[in-house]
Amino acid sequence: MGNTSAARTLPETTDRKILELLQLLSANPMIVVSGTRMAKQIGVSRHTVRHWVNKLRSLGVDVKGHARTGYHLQKAADVLMPGVLRRRLEGTAFGKHIHHFFTIDSTNDAALDMAHDGAPNGTLVLAEQQTAGRGRVGRMWHSEKSNGIYMSVVLRPVLTPVEAQLITLVAGLAARDAVAEQTGMEPDLRWPNDLLLGGKKFGGILTEMHAEPDRVHYVVVGIGVNVNHESLPSDLRAIATSLRIETGRTHSRGDLVVRVLRWLDQYYTQYLRQGGDAVLRRFSEVSSFCEGKRVRVATAKETFLATTAGLEPNGVLRVTRENGKTEPVLTGDVREA
Repeated sequence: MGNTSAARTLPETTDRKILELLQLLSANPMIVVSGTRMAKQIGVSRHTVRHWVNKLRSLGVDVKGHARTGYHLQKAADVLMPGVLRRRLEGTAFGKHIHHFFTIDSTNDAALDMAHDGAPNGTLVLAEQQTAGRGRVGRMWHSEKSNGIYMSVVLRPVLTPVEAQLITLVAGLAARDAVAEQTGMEPDLRWPNDLLLGGKKFGGILTEMHAEPDRVHYVVVGIGVNVNHESLPSDLRAIATSLRIETGRTHSRGDLVVRVLRWLDQYYTQYLRQGGDAVLRRFSEVSSFCEGKRVRVATAKETFLATTAGLEPNGVLRVTRENGKTEPVLTGDVREA
C-alpha cells in the first residue's frame, strides 16, 4: 500500500463501436455476417470494420472470413465486454463505471489516475493485456494477452489507513472463493496477497491507497489471475501456474470476473458494516499460512526463520522466531521454509 503520484495522461479506452462489432459477431456464432451489414449496423465504413477485425484477431479472437464474403466467429469470444459485464454485475458496486482497454501499461496505474480525478466508488478498470503489470514491492506481473484477468477497482471507504489494510485480505478472499466456485478446487492464500494451487502462485492482489493519517481518500485494489495460460516463462514455471495448467481445461474469464466482483462486493460490504472479525476468521480458515506454518521472513534488514502465529486485528501476520519471540511482520515477504 502507498500513496499515489501525480496523474498522467491515460490512453483511450476501447472504442465502444469495436465492442459493438464483437457483440454483433457473438450474437451470430458460426453465421457469416457481411462486412456491409456490420458497417451499416454499427455506423462505420467497411474499411473500419476490416481494421477492427484485424485488431480482434491480434487479441486472439478467432474471426474467420474476409471482406468480400463476411466474417464469423469460429468459437465464442472470451473478451471482457463491458456491456455484458454491466448486466451481470447489477446489484453490486461494480457495474456502473466500467473502463475496458485492449492494452494498457497497468490497470492499477489507470485506476489510481481515475481516482485522483474523482472516479466514483466501484469504478472498474479491465484490460486484455498489460505491458507493465506489477505486484507488491514493484515486482513485474506476467500479463499474457487475453489469457488472464487484469483488473482494478476504485473504493472510497470511510476508514482509517490502518483499517483499510484489511481490504487486501478482503480481496484475496473474494478471488479465492470465486476460483473455488468456478473450478471446484481449493486455493490456498499466502499472507497477505497471493493465491496458490499446489504451492504455486496463480493470482495476486495489489492494494494501493491515497490517505491522510486519519482517513482514506481512496483505495485501488488490483486483482491479477492466471487463467488460460498454457505455459509460463521458464523462469516462472517452478513458482507459478494457471487455472488451465492445474485443471487441464480452459475457463471463461468473463464468468470468473463476475464471480470475483460479486464475492468482493459481499465481503467488502460485510467488512464495512460489521468490522474485521469475520474477515480475519475466514482468512484464517482458508489460509495455511496463518497459524503453525514454518516460514522464511525476508525484510529490508534481515532474513529469518519463524513459525506463523495468527493475525493481528488489523490483518498483520504474527510470527514466532526461533528464540521464542513473537512479533508482527510489518514489512517484507513471507515464504514457506
